[in-house]
Amino acid sequence: MKKNVRNILIGAALLLVCYSSPVQAQDKPRPEESVIKEPVSLLWVNTYGNIRLTKRLFWVAQTHFRFQEDENTPFAGQIAQIYNRHAIGYLFSKSFNMAVGGVLRVNFNTSDNQYDKYAVPEWRIWHQYQFAMPLSRVMVYHRLRIEHRWAKGFNEDSEYLYRNRYRYMLRLKIPLNQHKLVPKTFYIAPETELIMQSGKPVIDSPMEDLRITTTLGYIISPRITAATGLMYSLGQDLSNGAYYKQKWAIRCHLYFSPDFRRVKNKLPSIHTND
Repeated sequence: MKKNVRNILIGAALLLVCYSSPVQAQDKPRPEESVIKEPVSLLWVNTYGNIRLTKRLFWVAQTHFRFQEDENTPFAGQIAQIYNRHAIGYLFSKSFNMAVGGVLRVNFNTSDNQYDKYAVPEWRIWHQYQFAMPLSRVMVYHRLRIEHRWAKGFNEDSEYLYRNRYRYMLRLKIPLNQHKLVPKTFYIAPETELIMQSGKPVIDSPMEDLRITTTLGYIISPRITAATGLMYSLGQDLSNGAYYKQKWAIRCHLYFSPDFRRVKNKLPSIHTND
């Protein structure tokens, strides 16, 4: 008798699982074909500091302000994120450097949905490896950056979810009015960056972003460079990889690289500005 009751309970449980699976699938319907969403316009205002500390060590200090369109204003209608990124870097040579540090990013609710919180913090640990390769008049940069991130939603009961990001960027810097990248030189910098992700929340959306950018810059002095450009990006929606997000972003950059060491301890300039 007990064996029959156990078999009945097991059969009922299996029927419940089989019945509930289609219902769950209907809650988040999957389209038959991939869907590319309408593009969103953004404005990024970024500062990049590389501060020389010793013969080989430098301090990375970056602050980013990112804005997003709203229904009335394109590009800069509302604040979307604020980044505060820091690291300690090491110069192996003129051609190679690496850095490791942390990030505090504040995410703001830019959707029309009402949540418990307007802004939430996101935490990251990051490390990167950059190669600078001269090619005739052109500088070629390869950058590999790996990020470990903890992010959560805007509801009161939201928990932090852990993900990894794997970023590879290829950038060229081409001088326009000089033969070299020296002060008073305008340059153009095409670049592309692929950002992949992994983690428990990442089920069918490994490609977070593909960014294609062209930037026009001006080297004001050996320590200050200003640049602005336009970026297009395409990436999968985290909750459903069948949906792709598009973005157009105007990006404005200020690079500064102060050196507080004594003159006798200074080395020739090393490519750390990107």
